Amino acid sequence: MKKIYFLLVFISVASYSQEIALVKYSGGGDWYANPTSLPNLIKFCNANINTKIKSKPRTVEPSSPDLLSYPFVHMTGHGNVVFSDADVINLRNYLLAGGFLHIDDNYGMDQYIRKEIKKIFPNNNLVEIPSSHIIFQKPFSFTSGLPKIHEHDGKRPQAFGIFIDSKLVLLYTYECDLGDGWEDPEVNNDPLEVREKALKMGANIINYIFTN
Repeated sequence: MKKIYFLLVFISVASYSQEIALVKYSGGGDWYANPTSLPNLIKFCNANINTKIKSKPRTVEPSSPDLLSYPFVHMTGHGNVVFSDADVINLRNYLLAGGFLHIDDNYGMDQYIRKEIKKIFPNNNLVEIPSSHIIFQKPFSFTSGLPKIHEHDGKRPQAFGIFIDSKLVLLYTYECDLGDGWEDPEVNNDPLEVREKALKMGANIINYIFTN
């Protein structure tokens, strides 16, 4: 029944213009980090991949019934994340119903978020997504997989996912900082080519959601 509800909401939204949202989580981490990132990603996608996403993203709490209104939700930050039992149940229902969660580690989130993801899907392990996956192929090609946007510990960027019936429903980007690359140019002083790389990868994520 929940799946039908989500699909009806999605069809209604898609007929006019989509909305996406930022997840406001508990635990003390800065869920509000990178305030210009999603608006810039939306602008890029609307200009380059023919989406019609409303320019201002919403904010949604993990336990809110409004979660089911958004085909894509994004969360980021540098610190602690705690999902309550209500958060876990709602997030699981949302993802099983066709929703998509992108978690972007803004450096410092990893040790916390992996435990919280395990709460949502205790019987599913995060698996590294190979560079051959379609999310790295369309509409922009990333032959080596997830691009490196910001350097921290000299580690390679990795994309992990939870798959349900072979479909990616949760994407966790690590040692990459996509969201930093989506921010306004003056925030991190990234070169144009770095910002474009980040935005193109973001557009691939959005494209995957609306075409798979």
